[in-house]
Amino acid sequence: MKAILIDSDILIEVTRGRNSAVLAHWDRLSASETPLFCSPVTIAELWHGAFPAEHAILNRLFTAIEAIPIDAAVGRRAGEYLSHFRKSHRMELGDALIGATASVHSLQLWTRHRRHYPMPDVSFSRNRQDLSCF
Repeated sequence: MKAILIDSDILIEVTRGRNSAVLAHWDRLSASETPLFCSPVTIAELWHGAFPAEHAILNRLFTAIEAIPIDAAVGRRAGEYLSHFRKSHRMELGDALIGATASVHSLQLWTRHRRHYPMPDVSFSRNRQDLSCF
């Protein structure tokens, strides 16, 4: 299986344990050899909204998942995405950076919000039929 970039919405579900389908898929991925990554944007989004009781789990989570740094190539691609999709899809900087990270590093993106990523060069970790379970 291809390496996976995990979006903020998925990690929120994992840390709060509210969605059994997400948790089951997380368990399968965690037990597999599939490399799991996140963006520094995701780390910022989760820390921003974290309750103090969640800090310990976030520390463990982000020790286990490698964050891929945002570099010039990711920044350029994100800028291109924003130029193209900001008005038509209301794309925000965070989603542009996460999508660009997935694209530049050839990672599949695991998200429940595909509409945030209209870029044709971003691939997803699950097929459209499976989206309904998320």
